[in-house]
Amino acid sequence: QVQLVESGGGLVQPGGSLRLPCAASGSILSIYGMGWYRQAPGKQRELVATITSGGSTNYADSEKGRCTVSRDNAKNTVYLQMNSLKPEDTAVYYCYADIAGWRTRRDYWGQGTQVTVSS
Repeated sequence: QVQLVESGGGLVQPGGSLRLPCAASGSILSIYGMGWYRQAPGKQRELVATITSGGSTNYADSEKGRCTVSRDNAKNTVYLQMNSLKPEDTAVYYCYADIAGWRTRRDYWGQGTQVTVSS
């Protein structure tokens, strides 16, 4: 059994910052890609940022320069640092990880953490 648990969401004022950690636990042999997606009300889930096991990163165009994705492989944790937040960043943020266990390798998703940007 593998679980991903996000935290760090909440209410923040425009221009503020948040750091979202997501920790993977359970029967894990290897973690490959990890990353973050978000889903705003009435919209499809969209990519925010991804990071490979080697540390290569990819960002949505809208997030370049404002977000930083990082990971701590020893802790099986991926982080999303978001700065200069805007109201349009309001969404549920989901982390994912491509994880190999003893019998399977697949993508796992967290339950989501709400980020609300409002004054």
